[in-house]
Amino acid sequence: MKDYTAKDIRNIGVFGHGGEGKSTITEAALYTVGLVDRMVPGTATTDFDPEEINRKISINLALAPLEWKNTKINIIDAPGGFDFYGEVAAAFALCDSALIVVGAVSGPVVGTEKAMALSRAQGKPRLMVINQMDRENANFEKVMAAVNEKFGPSVVPIQLPIMEGSNFIGYVDIINMTAKKFDGKGEKDMPLPAALKDKAQALYEQLTEAAAETDEELMEKFFEDGELSREDILRGLSVGVQNGDTTLVVCTAAQANLGIAALLDNIVHYLPAAVDAKLPVAYSLKTDAVIELTRDGKLVAIVAKTVNDQFGKFSIVKVLRGTLDLNVAPYNINSEKSEKPSSPYLLRGKKSIGIDKLCAGDIGALAKLQFTNTNDTLCDAADPVRVVPIAFPQACINMAVSSKKQGEEDKVIAGLQRLREEDPTIRIEKNAETGDVLIGGLGEKHIDVVCSKLKNKSNVEAQLSDPSIPYRETIRGTAEAEGKHKKRSGGSGQFGVVQMRFEPAPEGTDYEFVNAIVGGVVPKEYVPAVEKGLKEAMLRGVLAGYPMVGLKATLYDGKYHPVDSKEVAFKSAARLSYKAACVKANPALIEPIYLYKITVPSDYVGDVIGDLNRRRGRMLGMNPVDGGTEVAAEAPLSEMLKYATDLLSMTQARGSFSSEFVRYEDVPGNIAQKIIEQAKREEEDEE
Repeated sequence: MKDYTAKDIRNIGVFGHGGEGKSTITEAALYTVGLVDRMVPGTATTDFDPEEINRKISINLALAPLEWKNTKINIIDAPGGFDFYGEVAAAFALCDSALIVVGAVSGPVVGTEKAMALSRAQGKPRLMVINQMDRENANFEKVMAAVNEKFGPSVVPIQLPIMEGSNFIGYVDIINMTAKKFDGKGEKDMPLPAALKDKAQALYEQLTEAAAETDEELMEKFFEDGELSREDILRGLSVGVQNGDTTLVVCTAAQANLGIAALLDNIVHYLPAAVDAKLPVAYSLKTDAVIELTRDGKLVAIVAKTVNDQFGKFSIVKVLRGTLDLNVAPYNINSEKSEKPSSPYLLRGKKSIGIDKLCAGDIGALAKLQFTNTNDTLCDAADPVRVVPIAFPQACINMAVSSKKQGEEDKVIAGLQRLREEDPTIRIEKNAETGDVLIGGLGEKHIDVVCSKLKNKSNVEAQLSDPSIPYRETIRGTAEAEGKHKKRSGGSGQFGVVQMRFEPAPEGTDYEFVNAIVGGVVPKEYVPAVEKGLKEAMLRGVLAGYPMVGLKATLYDGKYHPVDSKEVAFKSAARLSYKAACVKANPALIEPIYLYKITVPSDYVGDVIGDLNRRRGRMLGMNPVDGGTEVAAEAPLSEMLKYATDLLSMTQARGSFSSEFVRYEDVPGNIAQKIIEQAKREEEDEE
């Protein structure tokens, strides 16, 4: 592949709902330019991970650079599954424009809505592709009507499919008002079908109006003459696409390789070159100020993804400014370390191709970077710059993970940490209270895939279970008890007696110890032992063995022996007093309560509220937001473990939420009793 500069590069992300043919379009483009020999259903250059092959879905973003009419097109094939939207976030960071794929049968579904929303929010120009026109029941007009209903009249076709029965045989080029027929080798001219002339003319007028609205001069010309020239229409549509005001629509049948050459032509013509693309926000570390990046200057690049395979580690980078080659030692602004200079690579699926350099606007990979991770900025040490990091979605579901084989716990955690280098949406943490190692992800399928990758890459098997809820215990009343430890078995004995009062601690205090001893009935050197024994005892509550909190303990009396008293005796006495008193002090089981902010389309608010009520949720309010309504509610963590999955199902994948811990509250009596009984059964089983 020859060297290209930013004016001849297009960085195109392919987005949409799963199953609409995104990877097939990418494969057909590679086939059209001669980079693959044949197209085999169910396989694709960009779906090469073993999990993708086994599950027959896209899981990771993948690159597919190709050349078309003296232009380099970097295709970034993104998955459509919502559990893998971390890859979608990285793909949006790499691309300058979006290709949004819609099924000719299914129409604009949730994945289409999300792709349109993301591209609009990030200011990415876009083309829409109505794919699978060769499928039974494909209906272009019906799909376009649904598209316009969802996204407005600014989504305009520049092609009209020509159907012969249920066969997709060609298309009308609306702008030129000509027709093309597929002949097995490419496209050839054909007469414009009479049945489509009126539809084509109506679309031509719609395109003319869309072009006129992008420019005041064109608008004036349109009002004066009532029409625009072909050149004016092309210029206006190009401006509208690049401004994000207009979305042009084409049609393809990728599996049959129909319409792909025209799609590549439209990508080159309408979507902006890298030199004209919007660049991310960056900060100069010299001036500590925001700077406007340009393509000229010293190196600035961002690492959008890390890939670990049998050949080592690759960092996928997008060069924002300058050039990346053997003469540059990339300085990592995040780790504050320089990497060794190395030759970059092109990645096409799993294939790596060595190249001399990556220029500004291009996408490639660097191998074996020691100090660099996803989302790091690489720059020239003489001109340190930090790029605003990619906003990856946050993990919203947790599962407890352990090794299937005893003794391999450390291998599981180490393997998961390596996988986290590839996928920043994975969260690994150990819950100090429950002892669970938790793996967080974007959904159950996401976590399941991570565990499968762990087995493939690290040869260690993990098992998943629901995480333990970090219940706690407290007391609601006041009680006193004596704790007496007396032991004599030849030689010196052990003796210690304490009188203690237990009551609820002041609000916001987990523990308070008061020494109210007078007259030295418990010598001061033994008081720390009393407190230490109490703290050890509080690790297990008196109801179900959960940690005790919110406790105020007052040591007010006791006894000691001048010879037999020892620290161990007073520790034991404190534990005995704790157990005896807390049972009488109205003990309560308490559970963590979280604040949930749930964003859903307004049509689903009633379903969400009803579901929260079933989960013992407490409504706090609702606020209108972009895309729908934000519902704020508090609910027990125990009722929300699988909420991410349930919300997706309830809202047809249109809902999202965030959560944060707020406090502990008493568990209702009937539920508390079941938890206590279960804890006792488990304790008996262990014995």
